[in-house]
Amino acid sequence: MDLISEVVRTVRVGTAGVRLIKLASAGIRFAAFDGSGFHILMRGTCWLIGHGDPVPLRPGDIVLTSAGAEHGLSPVPCALADLTLVAPGPLPPSPGPVSFEFLCGAYRLDRGRAPQYLRALPDLIVLTPDHDRDPGLRSLVDLLAEDVTTDRPGSAATRRALLDLVLVQALRQWHERDGTSGWPAVTHPGIAAALREIHENPQLPWTVGRLSEVAGMPRTAFSRTFTTTVGRPPMTYLTPWRRGRAARLLRETDASLARIAPQVGYATEFAFSAAFRREYGVAPGRFRTALTNG
Repeated sequence: MDLISEVVRTVRVGTAGVRLIKLASAGIRFAAFDGSGFHILMRGTCWLIGHGDPVPLRPGDIVLTSAGAEHGLSPVPCALADLTLVAPGPLPPSPGPVSFEFLCGAYRLDRGRAPQYLRALPDLIVLTPDHDRDPGLRSLVDLLAEDVTTDRPGSAATRRALLDLVLVQALRQWHERDGTSGWPAVTHPGIAAALREIHENPQLPWTVGRLSEVAGMPRTAFSRTFTTTVGRPPMTYLTPWRRGRAARLLRETDASLARIAPQVGYATEFAFSAAFRREYGVAPGRFRTALTNG
């Protein structure tokens, strides 16, 4: 199983949106949200403002907001609290000459949170793509910019597809730069093996004992090391992963709840429905209906 593809399928359950923002002399601040997104600086220069030092951005740079952390973009270095908070949706044009403009894409999860995989990444990741080595990304960005500034039949479908592709490319470039594959910062071979089994086979009746056998570690040592490395105990990590897979199956297939339940590790439809409701606050049937109507 390709972990990046699985993560993109999971966030795709949310509401996808993209907009082109042009700013003059003032910067803006984005509130924290449940989901994932990115900015691509198209023209001009600006600064990424977070809770650390401001980071300069140049045209072509991508800012990956892996799990929806609060942040801002400004023409000059400043404090995050100094920037004006903006709401989702279209922004009125800024008065005066444009200082910089950027594409803003996001998946907002109305139910649940971004996958643990994304929440384990740094809050804000700045990527400077090598377009000579990877011209495909430049083509995707150009297509997305053209699509968002026109209103043609099929735009809703093409924008979602382009958002998916840009997010995949951004995650790939992060892994290439960071020197990791699969799970961020997991170098322990036993923990990596356990995570791979969880990701690829969430339907199996996993227990801490069985996962420790996969890892080749004593149960207590495995549980302690897994929690330290991943940030949560093994079963606490497994459960949301199963429910995220279920949300994806509800969106992408017409399989019945009785068929989905065993694919995500639940013996009965009733047990699956109860667990899904705890995670998303709504029954799986209503969740699917809302996605269809949306």
